[in-house]
Amino acid sequence: MEDPNDPVSTFKKAVDKGSEAQQEIMKQFSSLQQNAMQNFFSTLQGLIYYNAMFKTTVQSGGRISIPEAERQALDIEDGDLVQVIIIPIERRRPKDSLRK
Repeated sequence: MEDPNDPVSTFKKAVDKGSEAQQEIMKQFSSLQQNAMQNFFSTLQGLIYYNAMFKTTVQSGGRISIPEAERQALDIEDGDLVQVIIIPIERRRPKDSLRK
């Protein structure tokens, strides 16, 4: 039978509880990371397999064109409403012409 006033026993119990709490936190963190990665890959898969990804150049008036192959693959015709996500990848203008 353990003595409840024994400082070594009390310290050991505290260390054990701390270790258990750390293990639980790591399990929860790993689960969150795994869920985030699954969501990321699921979203990426949707972008790749169900939509088109292509590069295009911004034309005068801010116009962009959807390449013919993508329009055909997705059955996009004049007047169709589409969702566009813009990710700038390269600037083709002199640095001194940037707006301030």
